[in-house]
Amino acid sequence: MILETRGLAKSFHGATVLDHIDLDLAPGTLTAIVGSSGCGKTTLLRLIAGFENPDAGTIAIAGREVASASAAVPPHRRSVGYVAQDGALFPHLTVGQNIAYGLPGAARSAAVRARVSELLETVALDGDYASRRPHQLSGGQQQRVALARALAREPDLMLLDEPFSALDTGLRAATRKAVAGLLAQAGVTTLLVTHDQEEALSIADQVAVMRDGRFTQVGTPEQVYRRPADRFTAEFLGDCIALPCTVTAGVADTALGHIRVAAAADGPATLLLRPEQLVATVVSDSEQLDGVGTVVATEFLGHDVLLTIDPAAGSDPIIVRQHSLDPPPVDAKVRIQVVGGGVVLP
Repeated sequence: MILETRGLAKSFHGATVLDHIDLDLAPGTLTAIVGSSGCGKTTLLRLIAGFENPDAGTIAIAGREVASASAAVPPHRRSVGYVAQDGALFPHLTVGQNIAYGLPGAARSAAVRARVSELLETVALDGDYASRRPHQLSGGQQQRVALARALAREPDLMLLDEPFSALDTGLRAATRKAVAGLLAQAGVTTLLVTHDQEEALSIADQVAVMRDGRFTQVGTPEQVYRRPADRFTAEFLGDCIALPCTVTAGVADTALGHIRVAAAADGPATLLLRPEQLVATVVSDSEQLDGVGTVVATEFLGHDVLLTIDPAAGSDPIIVRQHSLDPPPVDAKVRIQVVGGGVVLP
């Protein structure tokens, strides 16, 4: 493992910020830590980088212990690259000088200039960018330069602290995709901190969901989204539909019919579904009305549409997310079909 944390804990002024954090990062993977503001994400990153020391637990990078409650290796000796939210480029230096900062040898030497050109090419920027100043770059270009500077010393571990949050929506999506591709191509193990669920699910090999200084679940994006460990994890990663149910022999009896579930004890429970698992189709007035609801509101999202449906069974309104081509209109009678199984919480 490139990164191993065991029992990591940190408090400030008597308030616990991190509580027994265990995390492993395999070589060449990208792990995203996702959670709401103030849950401890950035504090964990700062402990790993060496900007703070843990109260308990250990941190090992590439098999070498770099921090414990009693000793710590300085940040510059941890073989860690760090990219802050705003890039933190030196405004008085050129792009080339920013990238060369920290490299051994004179900034004007042929070897350093060649390394700067190589790094600019790595982050998909032309060599003539080396002479520009940070204020002459777009937000996405500044983030790429910050990444090049962090890559310059060939770190074992790259830490990204919400590096795309200051960018607009379109640029953020393009930049994170480009950065993830560059890191994967370079084989750099990466830890990304973000509060953007879509960002975490779309580019990470492993996702860790954090709440109040603890991980609620760690797994692949599909595992944490499709099989959440608890309701908080499920709802934090996306919209959920919670239905009361009774489980019998792996089948949940709900207002939407019988739905298969996995590893659930028999008896009363709550069934969680994602809105995209439901498909609403219009039915005629002459059709049997069992299991039929009425569309009470629609929300157009471009590719998708959100339908709010009042079920005939009299339970709470149900949200259905489906493609926006010819969706059922308001007041239409619809039948709801469930695609796939659900997750049962006791």
